[in-house]
Amino acid sequence: MGRIPAQPMRRIAWAGALLLAALSARGEDKQPVFQVDVHLVRVLATVKDGSGQLIGSLSKDDFQILDNGVPQQLAVFEHRTEQPLSITVMIDTSASTGIDLKYEVDSVNRFFRALFHEGNPDDAAGLLAFNWETIQLADFTHNLDRLDRALRGIRSEGGTSLYDSIYLAAGRLEGREGRHVIIAVTDGGDTTSYKTYHDALRAAQMSDTVVYPVLVVPITNDAGRNTGGENALTTLAQSTGGRVFAPALGDALDAAFLEIIRDLRTQYLLAYYPKNVPLTKDPFHRIEIRLKRPDLRVSARSGYYGETEPPKGVKGWRPAK
Repeated sequence: MGRIPAQPMRRIAWAGALLLAALSARGEDKQPVFQVDVHLVRVLATVKDGSGQLIGSLSKDDFQILDNGVPQQLAVFEHRTEQPLSITVMIDTSASTGIDLKYEVDSVNRFFRALFHEGNPDDAAGLLAFNWETIQLADFTHNLDRLDRALRGIRSEGGTSLYDSIYLAAGRLEGREGRHVIIAVTDGGDTTSYKTYHDALRAAQMSDTVVYPVLVVPITNDAGRNTGGENALTTLAQSTGGRVFAPALGDALDAAFLEIIRDLRTQYLLAYYPKNVPLTKDPFHRIEIRLKRPDLRVSARSGYYGETEPPKGVKGWRPAK
């Protein structure tokens, strides 16, 4: 079990900046070399009909994908992709969740068992708890006993650093093979984060992570609820290709986790090499997916960070990510 406070990330960033400055100074007498690296852009998509039923039988020709408004040619297409899953489950252990924590832990335990039942043997799950800090309870594993032991040690206390935890969880997913998912079980509030909502969203998009917030809110009326936080998580989920669940405790919470598994088992993988994309000063490239069938709706991430408009007089420019 390891604690992952947000502040050390700043020290790491400063160290990286100092190293970059030193390397730049060493090469001041050389002419700069600029090049464009075209990377494969992957997009995970979920398709549903008007009644909310998952549609997993579409073909490559049923999709059109646009990058900053320009149609792209799909280089990879998989329906019901079996790319391995790396899932981080984050459980809010702040004082405001104490009453419901036991029910949440029990549901997460059942989720892990359902996830690994007849799933890809390369699927892995990790477990984080967060209050005013982020605590790694279990690194990525397929071992149910290890996850069960980690769940039993959860206790509630302190404030809520939700955005810090999403930021850190996304960083731990970046670079892992296959699909990346964060499931955040929370009441939606954030009271102690150093990172902002936009930091958390950018980190999720940079690591190609789908976020599923599970909002366990015992208060049904608006008074006393953090509706601003709930709305922020809804936007974050939509921007990464996920969706928000707001179940009651018990059977409804279990049903929400099973819905997430169904989504993940019915995902399409679309991938392309960006071509003829007009560049702007904004490094964020907007992705749009269109379907031939107007009765269907697709959920996918809204974009990625890539090339920007080159500085004047410079050709072949690509900024550091």
